[in-house]
Amino acid sequence: MQNFTEHFTKTVSCPKGMKKKLFTDGKMRGLVLEVRDTGGKTYYLRQPDERGNQKLHKIARAEDIAVADARKLAEGLRRMLIMGEDPKAQKEAKKNVPTFQAFTDEKYLPFIDTYKKSAKTDVSLLKNHLLPALGRKYLDEITTDDIEKLVKRRIDSGAAPASVNRLTILARYMFNLAKTKWKIQGITENPTSAVNLLPVDNKRERYLSDDETVRLCDAVNRNQNKELRHIVAALILTGARRSEVLDATWNEIDFERRSWRITRTKGGTGRHIPINDQLMTLLRHMQKRNTGKSRYIFGNPKSGKPYVSVFHSWNTARTRAGLPDVRMHDLRHNFASLLINSRRSIYEVKELLGHTQIKTTMRYAHLSNETLLDASNATARLDGILGLELAT
Repeated sequence: MQNFTEHFTKTVSCPKGMKKKLFTDGKMRGLVLEVRDTGGKTYYLRQPDERGNQKLHKIARAEDIAVADARKLAEGLRRMLIMGEDPKAQKEAKKNVPTFQAFTDEKYLPFIDTYKKSAKTDVSLLKNHLLPALGRKYLDEITTDDIEKLVKRRIDSGAAPASVNRLTILARYMFNLAKTKWKIQGITENPTSAVNLLPVDNKRERYLSDDETVRLCDAVNRNQNKELRHIVAALILTGARRSEVLDATWNEIDFERRSWRITRTKGGTGRHIPINDQLMTLLRHMQKRNTGKSRYIFGNPKSGKPYVSVFHSWNTARTRAGLPDVRMHDLRHNFASLLINSRRSIYEVKELLGHTQIKTTMRYAHLSNETLLDASNATARLDGILGLELAT
């Protein structure tokens, strides 16, 4: 045992024939100095673990700190160990925490690729927004402030509330997986938990008048992307979702029974769409154009695969038609509106749209303004109503 001094630590050397020698401090319990034959010297704290086994916990190299500092650090480390905290284990855990980019590539994307229908959307959100902002940060470094800054940038860019919320929801889902499914050490809290979602008006409904439909179809027909007209026609004729049309394959079509079997739907279950006369004409036309080149009905002629996005072509067409607010999804709303205004039952509309719950379809249970106006005008035909005198 030796009372450590600055002179001692600088001059002490490893005895000949030994690779290293441990010296114990007489003033600080558990503080030891390891001296190696190479000349290196390191301070350690010797402390028994919960089973009584003596373990050495590294403090610092002797050339980096003074003796007094070594004693202070040893005392602080000893208290932590007594309280059940293990700095070494914490340090090792830190090393095992991946960056957001690594977590995305190694864990999240392979996981969702096996089951999640919206995997393409997730990839787009990650590539364009989450990874540029968070990719280089370690998961345990990402804070609520980081998420809120990302949200603010999207709001400032003019993104719709629903689009902004998708980022928060995706980040929340990823951190929940990191914490609960893969139990990544160091992830004790979800930084998105305190981030509130923006209020969204999910009742937005846009329907096309006859004149608007004509203008839109004319603009679509004049679009450089010749396939857009077929895609839009299928959306208008069926009320199907955009992804359902883009991913439609020939083996889903039963011409004899005049039925289109959609195998992957938003609700997770398959459904049938009846092939009406106009859709039959469209499909026969696509069949002649395809001639066995692709399994996809509305695939890209160059690749034979589904379009990842047709937004640019659609945006050009709707802008040219003077309808910049019309979304592709609004064609589905329009289909439902036409059915309702044609006096089709809400249950028929539910089946044609592929809703799993009637309450989802009830948002379309209304009549057009023209129909309501006609119904209202019927009251004027009641005897005596027009004979009332108006006050002056």
